[in-house]
Amino acid sequence: MTGSAGRRAGREVPDAPEGPVAPRIGRPVLRVAMAIGLAYVLIAGTLTYWQVARADVLTVDPGNPLIQAAQQETLPGEILDSRGTVLAHSVRRPDGSIQRVYLADPSLGPLLGYRSAQFGTAGLEAAQNGVLMGLPGSSESDLLLRKLRPSLDRPADVTLSIDMRLQQDAEQLMGNRRGAVVAIDPATGRILAMVSTPGFDPNQVANPATAAAAFQRLSKDPGSPFLDRATQGLFVPGSVFKLVTSIAGLGSGTITPQTTYPDQPAEEKTGFLVDGYRVIDGHHLFTDGTALDYTQALEVSCNIYFAHVGLAVGGPALVQWAARLGFGAPLPFDLPTAASQVTGGGGPLGGFKDRVELANAAYGQAEVLVTPLQMALVAATIANGGVEMQPQLVIGTRTAGGTFQARQPVAWHTVVDPATASVIASAMEQAVEGAWGIPFAGEAAIPGVPTAGKTGTAQLGGSGEPHSWFVGFAPVQGARIAVAVLLERAGSGATEAAPLAGHLMADYLALQSGTTP
Repeated sequence: MTGSAGRRAGREVPDAPEGPVAPRIGRPVLRVAMAIGLAYVLIAGTLTYWQVARADVLTVDPGNPLIQAAQQETLPGEILDSRGTVLAHSVRRPDGSIQRVYLADPSLGPLLGYRSAQFGTAGLEAAQNGVLMGLPGSSESDLLLRKLRPSLDRPADVTLSIDMRLQQDAEQLMGNRRGAVVAIDPATGRILAMVSTPGFDPNQVANPATAAAAFQRLSKDPGSPFLDRATQGLFVPGSVFKLVTSIAGLGSGTITPQTTYPDQPAEEKTGFLVDGYRVIDGHHLFTDGTALDYTQALEVSCNIYFAHVGLAVGGPALVQWAARLGFGAPLPFDLPTAASQVTGGGGPLGGFKDRVELANAAYGQAEVLVTPLQMALVAATIANGGVEMQPQLVIGTRTAGGTFQARQPVAWHTVVDPATASVIASAMEQAVEGAWGIPFAGEAAIPGVPTAGKTGTAQLGGSGEPHSWFVGFAPVQGARIAVAVLLERAGSGATEAAPLAGHLMADYLALQSGTTP
């Protein structure tokens, strides 16, 4: 039948296409192909990020196999103080292994850490490991080239800002007490001394003959000598935190130096009632019926006054002003630091759960926790006219070729204007040298040198003694040293931390003038 090839069972059959037929790709196959392609893009991007953009991090990472291999072959560079005193160097033992040798001083243990064949590196030895092994270069391209084809025989020496004379002085002043001392140059941010007690002799861990026993003993020591209290210890600050509340109150314009609270004199006797909780402050009844202004309130360390200020500033603003100083995040420093906090967070008032927590936090109680380094920076910022310098411990490196590469001071934050900083500094001077302030911080005064400061007696609850604090600086104008002193469970800041701080600041100024402390 004509045309039967084009018709079957009453249906038309389409004409065959010309040429080969392209196979159809189903949607599942396309999805798989796209996923694989995207994965390759992500992998390539990640490799580019780490191998190029973050090459410096990988190069100096203590876990880098390159560094681990270098440690078996290369004598690491020396660590020196600001005057050239060698704090750490390396020797090759008769069996060919390398041993780190430290200046025998327990104050260096928490600061430098250790370098051990058995236990690796800690402290500054870990933080500066790549530098000491000579791996980092001066540019990103050099870092990448060294990562791919490194030189293992050009270690660099690291110079610190600390002065061992002041370091040892601080250690002796601390004695057997637990705590920390941080001394800093307000104008540069450079650390002059940083002591955490109890400390330990790093040689005990570095020497293979004593390392195992020493590490086990130090790890179990209830005094936690491996903990650098200056940078990683978090402590209730008590009244030294009133300086942060001062910055927030005056800096925001919430209060002026003339601000008073009319109810404050009566509240000295009855307590300041905040939502059913009474803030008590009965330790300066000698002010009688005086409605204290800002300077007087700091001079006598009035909890009630600063509770009023904190409530007036508000929770969110107090947290934000503290953040300007570095609270809420680790500090940019040459060693790891714990983040200081104003509140435990989670509450509706900028993290504060209620007005009671806010009122107590404003004078340094509640959930406020700080590192001594953070509080030294608070004092240094006020001393430096409201400009907070980035803290520096490493001030330079010297290459094997003898070239010294200095690190310049870095202005980190402008926290408040100079006029506001001057108001707080003057109040801190009254807190040390004023008629009302002498019972609280007079022991920190340096004869012949105008001195500013603030004590703290941080209540911890229970039957133990409170933490003893002092932060301050000298001289008041053109300050050359700012300090934070924390003595754990030592009692009153006036009788314990203040005299220690005064001695340390006086000794440093004597060293600078060339006289014997």
